[in-house]
Amino acid sequence: MAATRLIPMHLQKSRSMGQCLKERTDYAKNDEKTEAGQFVSSYECDPSTVDLEFEITKNQYAVNTGRNPKEKDVIAYQIRQSFKPGETTPEEANQIGYETAMRWTKGKHAFIVATHVDKAHIHNHIVYNSTTLDAQHKYKNFFLSSFSLRRLSDLICLEHGLSVIPEKKTGGSGKTGQLIRKKKPKEMISAI
Repeated sequence: MAATRLIPMHLQKSRSMGQCLKERTDYAKNDEKTEAGQFVSSYECDPSTVDLEFEITKNQYAVNTGRNPKEKDVIAYQIRQSFKPGETTPEEANQIGYETAMRWTKGKHAFIVATHVDKAHIHNHIVYNSTTLDAQHKYKNFFLSSFSLRRLSDLICLEHGLSVIPEKKTGGSGKTGQLIRKKKPKEMISAI
């Protein structure tokens, strides 16, 4: 069972792009949380230089498109994927994170997967570049992307034999995501 969250990471005022990327990737790769980097994997980048590689791709994007980064631009995305305590190993959690990132980005964005084992619940920090590998496009966050990410993560968890968080039911209709309107009692309607 994995709970997921998609977090856009913005370019911060008074910090360079390199500083912003380094802060975020350094936290994810923290040796104390990943057992000296044992549970860090990557795609199309080296974990030790991921921040520099992301920045190079962004600079190439600016050259290719003529669009320079502005304050508050999304420079990367982070997926947090938390697992039920005792349900998975750090190795399997990292593999699930890698599969999630690969399917989510369709292999078009460089990413790292850092599995943190310092808490009771094992969890992944997946950081992927908002700019594509070919430096031609940027990832566009879309309506209900968090819901889509959850569905993908659930599918991968099921493929690995893990449980999933059951959907919450709303009201008496038995359907999720529906706005339920309560009817007014007849006495109140006749008084209006």
